[in-house]
Amino acid sequence: MSESEPRLEAEAVRQQALALGFHKVGIAAVDPAPSEAEQASQAALNRWLNQGHQADMAWMNSPKRQDIRQVLPGVKSVIAVALNYYTPHQRPVEPEYGKISRYGWGRDYHRILHRKLKALQQWLIEQGQSDLPITARYYADTGPVSDKFWAQQAGLGWIGKNGNVITREYGSWVFLGEVLTNAAIAPQSADTPHTDHCGTCTRCLEACPTVAITAPAVVDANRCIAYHTIENRAETLPSEIAQNLNGWVAGCDICQDVCPWNQRFAQPTDVADFHPYPDNLAPQLSDLATLSEAAWDQRFPASALRRIKPAMIRRNAQAAMGGANSDQA
Repeated sequence: MSESEPRLEAEAVRQQALALGFHKVGIAAVDPAPSEAEQASQAALNRWLNQGHQADMAWMNSPKRQDIRQVLPGVKSVIAVALNYYTPHQRPVEPEYGKISRYGWGRDYHRILHRKLKALQQWLIEQGQSDLPITARYYADTGPVSDKFWAQQAGLGWIGKNGNVITREYGSWVFLGEVLTNAAIAPQSADTPHTDHCGTCTRCLEACPTVAITAPAVVDANRCIAYHTIENRAETLPSEIAQNLNGWVAGCDICQDVCPWNQRFAQPTDVADFHPYPDNLAPQLSDLATLSEAAWDQRFPASALRRIKPAMIRRNAQAAMGGANSDQA
């Protein structure tokens, strides 16, 4: 570390993040040039992009995603955080009900994470000195940052075969965020890049009804139910997706539901905002298939599901019901 750069103690940063309510926190140092691990991650991302697995998500091709130094010039450290969002509620199995991914059951996670991340960012800035000011910038699924890679590098967990970060304490039911800073923070032993613990398990690959997980940790959005129910803006869903919805209308948790780490180690969150809105646990497909703008606005207040517009909800529900708005043969 240079005498002319701001420094912070890792334990002080960790304790502050935990005090703000984050369930896990880790620190990764950013070298002046991409490390071997970064280069490997960049190569994997490029292969994924070149194979067209991003579908219509053109924003995944941002050059900044390839090099975190372009996101915050002078970045020295990434403070990676995780927030457990699991609640023990179960979905009904009857075919008349729609299924919503757990991440969207309660209040919009962006709002929760951003509030905490902003507070952490402000605390970091306040630790600076007039001659050694600290800059910081936070993200939570809102910028060109490879959050899963940095979470793994900071020791939060490993990238599982389903493409999600899996933690020992909470499984993959975690929201990720990070604060980038120009402050040099020497990582502690707990921040060692996490090793893989999926072993020979292939449950997620075998359970995916559309074979979207084409290889361990490689998810083809073109085949993914979550992508099509959330991101696909087309008037109709591809037949191979519509025929395999099995009730999913907003996201898909199949590859997480079957994960042994989730089945054994998931624990209820202490964040009340992540508990489900009443209408999100067992929505009637027939109601969603005719959902009006006003009903959509009332049903999904302050919700991450507002990304799925009313016409898309109707499309998804009608497809799940085998309705005429899917392009099934």
